[in-house]
Amino acid sequence: MTTSPAPGWRSYANGRMLAVLVLGFSSGLPLFILLYLLQAWLAKSGLNVKALGLFALVQFPYIWKFLWAPLMDRYRILGLGRRRGWMALTQVALFFAIGGMGMLDPLTQIGLIAAAAGGVAFLSASQDIVIDAYRREILDDNEQGLGAAVIVNAYKVAGMVPGALSLILADRMPWQPVFWITAAFMLPGLVCTLMIREPTVYGSPPKTMREAIILPFQEFIARDGWRNAMWILAFVLLYKIGDSMATALATKFYLDLGFSMTQIGLAANTTGFWASLAGGVVGGVWMLKLGINRGLWVFGALQAIAILGFAWLAQVGPNTMLLSAVIGFEAFASLGLGAAAFVAFLSRTTDPRYTATQYALFSSLSAVPRTLINASVGFLVAELGWFSFFIVCFFLAFPAMMMLPKIAPWRSANGTNIP
Repeated sequence: MTTSPAPGWRSYANGRMLAVLVLGFSSGLPLFILLYLLQAWLAKSGLNVKALGLFALVQFPYIWKFLWAPLMDRYRILGLGRRRGWMALTQVALFFAIGGMGMLDPLTQIGLIAAAAGGVAFLSASQDIVIDAYRREILDDNEQGLGAAVIVNAYKVAGMVPGALSLILADRMPWQPVFWITAAFMLPGLVCTLMIREPTVYGSPPKTMREAIILPFQEFIARDGWRNAMWILAFVLLYKIGDSMATALATKFYLDLGFSMTQIGLAANTTGFWASLAGGVVGGVWMLKLGINRGLWVFGALQAIAILGFAWLAQVGPNTMLLSAVIGFEAFASLGLGAAAFVAFLSRTTDPRYTATQYALFSSLSAVPRTLINASVGFLVAELGWFSFFIVCFFLAFPAMMMLPKIAPWRSANGTNIP
């Protein structure tokens, strides 16, 4: 793979970074619909906290997407190429799936809503596979840190739609048009997909389904051996587990404290948007100096500390200024800094010949806390209360940090993952 000179601020303005930005928005939107809009819709319909927690299981496809990722490494569809064809197909399907989900009745069709949400998750995970592969292939190795910052910022911009705009609209109109309006934000990504070019193919991509399934895993294991491969997979699983659990039922937490949906949309999520935007930019630029390895250390520590802010808010109660401050710091540290370093690490760990399958494997593991473990969050909250729950989440951030000397040595700022 070719390597260009070290990138500067101009990397944010070129066409490749612009495509990553727009596609990152398209990638993040369905996930935040499941995390924010679906949660608010069901909470307002009267669903209890335990049932809301179990709805995290509809995100199961994010864990298993590596199973069908080889199809996207192997086949071209719709005459648009290996990456663009799959992107277009999933984006069109997501538009109709998101809008159609909002036409169901949460009081009488909760089973159908669960199935529809699972369908959105499957399509979203499939779109993530190909967009992640496109980003890894279109950027040079020394641009991965900045590219990670761009994708993190695009994700948070996407989160503002269901997490702020849609909630504000839901206070003023029925849920059905809210879902269709939200679904329409998938269309810019589709337009981008139709305008961009296919990335350069590196090496020899899989020629058969057998190669598409076996070679990516074979290369990953052969690179550093079974033992080191397991260290990497364990780290990917645990790095964001504390933060993921702490924010799993954030909307329910804010509602329980007494905030209105408009306050959540305007105060919390708007503040969080600007803070995470700043965090993503700062994280990307800071990693040019720190390197990815050291970024994991510094940013990981900050995202763990941010969890304590939620415990503080649980003690103080419905204070709008404190809500904005806590959400702002968590967004800056976790959705900005921590996510930028983590995405850059995942990208660096993939082989460009098998991007879709390997990145899908890593991102699937990172989704485990959000999907399986977060399903227990409602029960933990019911037993512990919000304050004690957030303290538990804080301590869950430590195992991954203790693995950093092995996974990302401080002395090797941008070197290989395993010394």
